[in-house]
Amino acid sequence: MKSRVLLLSMALGVSGCAVGPDYHPKPAAELGVPETWSVPASQTREDLTRWWSNFDDPILSELIDRAAAGNLDLAQTVARLRQAREALVISRSSLLPSLSGSGGVNRTETLRGGGTTVTLPDGTVTTTGNGGGSTSFSLGLDASYQADLFGGVRRSVEAGKAQYEASGYDYATTLLSVESEVARNYVLARAYQAQLANARASLKLQDDNLQIAGWRVQAGLVSSVDAEQARTSRAQAAAAIPQIEQQYNAAVSRIGVLTGQPPGALKPLLEDVQPIPTGPETVGTGIPANVLRQRPDVRAAERNLAAATAQIGVARAQLFPALSISGNIDTNAAAFGSLFETITGGLFAGLSQAIFNGGRLNAQVRSSRAAADAAFAAYKQSVLTALEDIENAVVALDTAQRREREYAIAYDAANNSAILARSQYRSGLTDFTTLNTQEAALVSARNGLVQARADRATALVALYVALGGGWDSEAPPTDLPAMTPNTVEDITAGQGER
Repeated sequence: MKSRVLLLSMALGVSGCAVGPDYHPKPAAELGVPETWSVPASQTREDLTRWWSNFDDPILSELIDRAAAGNLDLAQTVARLRQAREALVISRSSLLPSLSGSGGVNRTETLRGGGTTVTLPDGTVTTTGNGGGSTSFSLGLDASYQADLFGGVRRSVEAGKAQYEASGYDYATTLLSVESEVARNYVLARAYQAQLANARASLKLQDDNLQIAGWRVQAGLVSSVDAEQARTSRAQAAAAIPQIEQQYNAAVSRIGVLTGQPPGALKPLLEDVQPIPTGPETVGTGIPANVLRQRPDVRAAERNLAAATAQIGVARAQLFPALSISGNIDTNAAAFGSLFETITGGLFAGLSQAIFNGGRLNAQVRSSRAAADAAFAAYKQSVLTALEDIENAVVALDTAQRREREYAIAYDAANNSAILARSQYRSGLTDFTTLNTQEAALVSARNGLVQARADRATALVALYVALGGGWDSEAPPTDLPAMTPNTVEDITAGQGER
């Protein structure tokens, strides 16, 4: 008995070594992260968890909050995060023994024959009884344990934990994408509202011009060419309005779907015309190394590398002996009350070692190493892409700000020219072609200013997202967020199990 206890304690305690490489985070220099940016950028770091509040637009904040709670892409990533969590539970269960119980009742009856032959005193032979029946009871307990001698199971748990964390970062990556998409379409919706106002104001001017040209033609001051040019300009201005209305509808519909609602659900909320959100002039980008912590896609790639490294140990453990231990306790009796009078037990320990497998196990090790090399390349690529996104967004914001300033000057000049040209045309000091040219320049400058303001807001959103804003990078990546879309349990509640 002592030898059996000793064998079991040895099996449970021989998990001190784990084959395969241990994962260590890569330094920034090995990943190609420079010390400073190659473009002018602020080195200060700011809290970007709720960057949209910097635009000081309550409707934008409300829309992003709705999307975070109801977006269906996010609901899918939450489901995948739950799957990864349960996969980790399954991996951890392999570290523990398995135990199962059994019980049974056996009843036998003689259906034919089996009676007793008796000769009576008068010489008569008769058969009595039919052999009767019997009942037996049994109980059993079986246990088994696969000793993790070389850490294959522990490496599997290590890989599962890293994949679980990577799924959490994947959720954050999707969240940032949804937030930026809502903000971008919101900016577009406000820009289209401004363009619609411009187009309708231009149409009103063209109506006035057509009326003035008609009066001058009737007065014999100009030929009918002026009236036809005015009609052409008026029709072109009117034709621009339906296209902008279609673009506005598409942006608003997209926001509705991003928040998990029908396309037209948010039209009442957005129908009041509001200016394009501006936001701050500058954003603190911090140092380039910040992307290793702030960008969730970079952290997901790092966790995937950790999982791939652990899988090398899982594959290498298959090359070494495997120890399995099993035991059982059984009892059988003809009566239930006598079940525990006699108890039997057994213990078995087995050692197995792969001798020939055609190179399969070694190939699995090499394959795992190749997968880890690919994961490292993907990790480094994600870092470089993040740096590229940030620098491009910094430059885009700067150029949009400069364009906005120039378009403001152009709009002011074009507006003054158009006012002067209209006054001169009314007085007969210039022709309609000059008036039409000046007003076309005014429309172009006005729409250019709107587009520059929209580009500036969009570039600001892109920079916030490129920096990894929109989530709490200090929180555990595996915290399951609350989502409003129905789960399978919600749908089947009250219907019973199928």
